[in-house]
Amino acid sequence: MPAGRPGAWLDKLAKVEYYGGMKVKTSITLTEDLLNAIDQLPDEYHNRSSFLEAAAWAFISQLRRDEQATRDIEIINRCADRLNAEVMDALAYQVSV
Repeated sequence: MPAGRPGAWLDKLAKVEYYGGMKVKTSITLTEDLLNAIDQLPDEYHNRSSFLEAAAWAFISQLRRDEQATRDIEIINRCADRLNAEVMDALAYQVSV
């Protein structure tokens, strides 16, 4: 769960629900342990469906951030030699103190 006010991510879910369109009923299979853990959460998490939808959106957001981080690292690695050369050039102009 993201840092900040408890349940803040549910506020984002409410916006997704409002702007995200109609709900579609589906069936999934979960372990009894997971369902018990969800059922023991505070009332602010409403019901299983809203909790699981919010959790899925949070996970999707994390996957997207991870994909972007991977792309960023690939770009940095591809440019590493040139960037390191620029740094070494800049350091050559520094005077010792």
